[in-house]
Amino acid sequence: MDDQITISLSSDHALVLFEWLSSRDERDFSSAHPAEQRVLWDLESQLETKLPMLFDPDYAERVDRARHAIGR
Repeated sequence: MDDQITISLSSDHALVLFEWLSSRDERDFSSAHPAEQRVLWDLESQLETKLPMLFDPDYAERVDRARHAIGR
């Protein structure tokens, strides 16, 4: 059975989560089960398609603003 679960994130939360996932390298997940690695990569891929600002010149500033907004 392939039930779907939908999670709703603010754009700030999605951006911070994407940045965290994309900043991990293979070593960070080397002890994870292959299925866990697959889930993390799939989540990163899905977030990437929903965040058009990833290629904006001010991307790093956007991430910083999102982190600040969430962390206050």
